[in-house]
Amino acid sequence: MNGSDTGAVAFLGVIVLDTRFPRPPGDIGSPQTWVRAGIPARLRVVPGASARRVVQEQDPALLGPFIDAARSLAADGACLITTSCGFLAGWQAELQAAVPVPVITSSLLQCSDLPAPGIVTFDAASLHHALLRRAGVPDGTPVEGLAPGCELQSRILADNTLLDLAQAQRDVVAAAVQLVSRHPQVQTVVLECTNMPPYRAAVEQATGRPVHDLETLMLAAWRRAQSSSTRRAG
Repeated sequence: MNGSDTGAVAFLGVIVLDTRFPRPPGDIGSPQTWVRAGIPARLRVVPGASARRVVQEQDPALLGPFIDAARSLAADGACLITTSCGFLAGWQAELQAAVPVPVITSSLLQCSDLPAPGIVTFDAASLHHALLRRAGVPDGTPVEGLAPGCELQSRILADNTLLDLAQAQRDVVAAAVQLVSRHPQVQTVVLECTNMPPYRAAVEQATGRPVHDLETLMLAAWRRAQSSSTRRAG
């Protein structure tokens, strides 16, 4: 499944979970996210990688297929690789070691570079300390999850083809407002979930904080990669 890639042009490789829930523009797994940014992209699905297996079970049997997907994208000419689930930060080292191009698995990787970050996650109960540590998240970084069973969480875990986007936005905003209410020292909000970027502007408005997610991180990484490539060509 391709985005806007053509021929031998270098492209962004996106390793995508095996899902069918709606992905509006901004979602990392939506081809339109990359089309609107003018970034050639190829999306590669990992069969059997459901949100439940990746997020809640963190099934080690999936590591091999994710590595295979990364290697396949790199062999096809990807100059940068990302994923469609922030919890894959737990396998950042393994995926990066498998390919010769940069891999950015998760928005969590930028937490150490941001002032007083706080995290809004898809599932706080599953975002355990060991995973945060592997992502380089500073100890003590506040974390707030979506309300268990809310629209966005329940639809994704059930892999439902229906999603109330307005309610999903309210779910994300509510978690972000709760985060800064409980932890007023938070200066920067980081959206862990790759399905949350469509609601970034609403979170910024509601919290009064700058918001970072995987879309913003990848747009910056792509610009750096293109700038570096241009300098080498010159």
